[in-house]
Amino acid sequence: MIVAAIFVIIILFVITVPFLKAYHKGNAAIAAVAAIAIISSYYAVIALFGYDTAFIFPGSVVTGEIKILIDPLAAWFMLIINFTFITSVVYGSGYIRSYHEDRANITLHWISFLLAHASLLALCIVRNSVVFLVLWEVMAMSTFLLVIFEGRKSQVIKAGINYLIQSHVAVLLLTIAFLWIASGVKSYSFDDFRDFSAALKPGSQYILMLLFFAGFGFKAGFIPFHSWLPHTHPAAPSHVSGMMSGVLIKIGIYGILRMLLELTFDVKTIGYTILIISILTGLYGVMLAIIQHNLKRLLAYHSIENIGIIGIGIGIGCLGTGMGNSVMASLGFAGALLHTLNHSLFKSLLFYSAGNINRQFHSMNIEKFGGLIKYFPHTAILFLIASLAICGLPPFNGFVSEFMIYMGLFNGTSMAPFPNTLVFILAVIGLALIGGLAILCFTKAFGIIFLGTPRSEYASININEKHWTSMAPMYLVFMVIMAIGLFPQVFMKWLQLPLQQFTDITQVYAPATGLTIINQIGFYSLIFIAIAALVFALRTLVVRKSKITKDSTWGCGYVGNADKMQYTASSYIRNYRKLAEPLLQVRKNKMEVKGIFPDEAWHHTHPLDRIEEALIKKPLKIFQHFLFRFSFLQNGRLQFYVLYGLVFMGLFVLLPLLLSFINRIFTN
Repeated sequence: MIVAAIFVIIILFVITVPFLKAYHKGNAAIAAVAAIAIISSYYAVIALFGYDTAFIFPGSVVTGEIKILIDPLAAWFMLIINFTFITSVVYGSGYIRSYHEDRANITLHWISFLLAHASLLALCIVRNSVVFLVLWEVMAMSTFLLVIFEGRKSQVIKAGINYLIQSHVAVLLLTIAFLWIASGVKSYSFDDFRDFSAALKPGSQYILMLLFFAGFGFKAGFIPFHSWLPHTHPAAPSHVSGMMSGVLIKIGIYGILRMLLELTFDVKTIGYTILIISILTGLYGVMLAIIQHNLKRLLAYHSIENIGIIGIGIGIGCLGTGMGNSVMASLGFAGALLHTLNHSLFKSLLFYSAGNINRQFHSMNIEKFGGLIKYFPHTAILFLIASLAICGLPPFNGFVSEFMIYMGLFNGTSMAPFPNTLVFILAVIGLALIGGLAILCFTKAFGIIFLGTPRSEYASININEKHWTSMAPMYLVFMVIMAIGLFPQVFMKWLQLPLQQFTDITQVYAPATGLTIINQIGFYSLIFIAIAALVFALRTLVVRKSKITKDSTWGCGYVGNADKMQYTASSYIRNYRKLAEPLLQVRKNKMEVKGIFPDEAWHHTHPLDRIEEALIKKPLKIFQHFLFRFSFLQNGRLQFYVLYGLVFMGLFVLLPLLLSFINRIFTN
């Protein structure tokens, strides 16, 4: 049984890992994660072949019966979770090797990592709201411990607490929604959700679905629930950032999709709501990503952007279902499910690449780098491929899922009545803007970090990127990225049963929808790659005996030091920043140039999140200002504290007497 097996693995790991040496703790974590992944993936694979697995546990007086069900939707997310956790644990085993002296912290880290893995899998299969909330709490707490691995840094602790607070706001919203249902059906089973929601009025159905969307939206990173992401990713170790962006935020997507299956509501109204929020999320995420200086913070905002793209697919799927357009529904839901997988791949690869750089230089400031392709050739190439994939360019995996979403939007423009057509047209424009701005962002990131000449002195550093724990998971992710881009029809087949849960179409493939174009692009791209490999091999044979000379990067005709003449990350996107400033919030600091021969001049820009400033920071400042007015109570004088004690004792004695007196008055 899957539950018992995973429980035994966790218990054995918790008992044994404290006694292992720091080097072997990572190996033990790899073995435990692999064992859990193999066991759970077996049940997931057979579910995708049409054989669901169900268990019912007796539970308790509080929970009632606890049903476990591995259906195709759960199976799809379980496989994504397992693959990302395997690559993350292998990469992480090498990443935290430099912390070997802190054995207790490493022990807690790997235990938390295993609990996060098990809780995410369990959330996909449990169908009892009380147990679901308990598992959600386990996931939140274990991830919090992973984020604050470097807890000696104040910024890390602040980011971790920020994440923990917002996670519990999500728990509060989900608890309200679950209790609302339980109050009507006297049950915590997901199987009773549909009957309860069907009996509600349309307005109440909409509010109930919005509660679930907001609760799961906090975890997914939809705006305005996104503000924890840009703080948490830079604070966490890179393999944790890859895991969080790859699968942790996807549990929010899973929750939304699960509630779409379990509840009854006006599908069109919910579809338009999700579509509009998702377009704004995607645009806002990529617009803020472009102006970031911290690489991991940049990638965090791109996670928000891609959550928006997934949400656009879900919105199209809902609208297709509501309009009775099965093709549009199929394209929307299939695109969303496939992009969930795709994003977990290229985003984890990007975070692993950032980790290779951060592990060497202990900095994520893009402005400090330059010319790193000479020192990190493998990382540079893999970062470039992941960048092309996240921009939705062929022949990589991101193109496949985004093209399906585009086709769903175009299908909607041709099938919907005129007023509704405008929404689809705006969605097409929004998705196109997201893709174009993503290309601008990653040309900046790749160009400033890996091309040009060094902006800092690091030529003497002994750089080693070839350790197997770093490169093996990265190349494994790369191979899956290429497999989806070149052979999309293989992965389409795995989507058939999850898709069938949302629509009446039993397969994604339909010649009329243009999916044949995707297969053709994959085929011709494979031929192009083969030709390019042949040409490269011939070139290598021809020049293998030629003398190779190395020189400095071309300085556009200048014979002096051209390092300072390069584009910086800020100057590269200056025109964009000027155009977007009315929508963004950028704080500028500069030292003006004075005199004919100035000694120093500088110009710094600090991007701020306008939504975070308005909804979180400003209300907190007002609340802190209110509390400051009562600071006189904590003045450090012993006499006042004695007085507080006497007042409390007096109230303790007088309050019962006062209540008794009031009771006598009302009874007489």
